[in-house]
Amino acid sequence: MAETPVIKAEKREEFGKGASRRLRRDGRLPGVLYSAGEETLHFHADRLEVTALIRNDGVNAIAELEIDGEQHLSMVKFIDQNVITLNIDHIDMLGIKRGEKVEVDVPVIAEGEVFSGAMLIQEVDTILIEIDALKIPEEITVSVEGLQAGTQILAGDIQLPEGATLIDDAEALVLNITEEEEADLETDAGEEGAAGEESAADAPAEAPAED
Repeated sequence: MAETPVIKAEKREEFGKGASRRLRRDGRLPGVLYSAGEETLHFHADRLEVTALIRNDGVNAIAELEIDGEQHLSMVKFIDQNVITLNIDHIDMLGIKRGEKVEVDVPVIAEGEVFSGAMLIQEVDTILIEIDALKIPEEITVSVEGLQAGTQILAGDIQLPEGATLIDDAEALVLNITEEEEADLETDAGEEGAAGEESAADAPAEAPAED
């Protein structure tokens, strides 16, 4: 297993939007570390280091968060990302223990080409599993190679990593293989319905009848 990366951080002494803006201006990322039964720690870390961690290890990345010399094994729990610049503006970390199991949403990636004339529709992007905190996969790959129209892959059909347990409903539809024409008709019907609603909304209201 790869060595757990270390992110060096410092405790935050100032709070509020102004203080956070100053930190980001200086290349620092404000964050919070939550740990069960322990004091919540507010910190700031190098923005590029945290961004690289998430880019390399995914949104469930694990790191040793070193705050003022003390290390805290932690997992990325929430990322506040700027919708315009896509930069990370704030991060929440969850303190964990080695051997502890956690519930995480893991991306599902379809691999391969479905049968000719069929179309793949991905109904959900992630599934919720419980797994050892140090064995969280970056993604779960599902082969759709050669699958024909009418095939459905449910959450319970997906092979999970060793030691993982499915938390989502096993009957939840994840991947749906349909006829291309059927998928096109569903799309056209949706567009026509939306156009009809817009036309009705744009039509002038009838004048009230005179007595």
